[in-house]
Amino acid sequence: MIVERIWTGNAYRNYNYLVACGETGEALAIDPLDHEKCLQAAKVKGWQITQLLNTHEHHDHTGGNAAMVAATGAKLIAHYRSGASIPGVDRGVKAGDVIKVGKTVELECLDTPGHTMCHICLQAHGDTPALFSGDTLFNAGAGNCHNGGNVEELYTTFANQIARLPDDTRVYAGHDYIENNLKFTLAREPDNAAAQEWLNKLEGLDPITTPVTTLGEEKRFNTFMRLDSASVIAALRESFPELPAKPDAKLVFVKLRELRNKW
Repeated sequence: MIVERIWTGNAYRNYNYLVACGETGEALAIDPLDHEKCLQAAKVKGWQITQLLNTHEHHDHTGGNAAMVAATGAKLIAHYRSGASIPGVDRGVKAGDVIKVGKTVELECLDTPGHTMCHICLQAHGDTPALFSGDTLFNAGAGNCHNGGNVEELYTTFANQIARLPDDTRVYAGHDYIENNLKFTLAREPDNAAAQEWLNKLEGLDPITTPVTTLGEEKRFNTFMRLDSASVIAALRESFPELPAKPDAKLVFVKLRELRNKW
């Protein structure tokens, strides 16, 4: 599996992705909002885009669909219940479905509600495990639930799916928010050395060259995966004095998301 991460440079700080088979040159485009950059990247690599997938229905992930299909004839894949919100879906997928790219790439669909209720993440198995996480899991953060989502569903997705993936899984998120997210971590957990180390590492870097995190690293500095941290809970109780001394994980997640919404 070959992954090309494409930095759009737009105000929403989107990343688009091409996932290609090294043998056949066939490629899947994930959330190709900037269709021109995606098409150019494929041309440079000598790849043929035959499929495209939307992780969810928001326009900053679907806005390039029509132009991409017109240019390539690619088949559009999305959550099986997203037909009303994403025009032109050729294949609706659900949890456990597999998307094949060429001869060598197989991506398993995860049904990951929370940011929206029709959100798909893609898990790549093999020698280099990877997760194309859309707006569910961000590097050092979690998606918001403002536009058609549900924070308790997002918690369940994190607890029952994301957290159980292998620690060496590389996290390919839909946006570059890592610097701001790390600052949020340090505001909640000032003694988090891993967050400070990564923030220092990112200083002066262009989003084109920002390192890709692993799930194991996320567990060290992503506040939304550190729900039992004594430091996180202590700081949270300063903002929400009514919280019990030992709040359950879901409550910690919900309150962290509430703080992040205003941060």
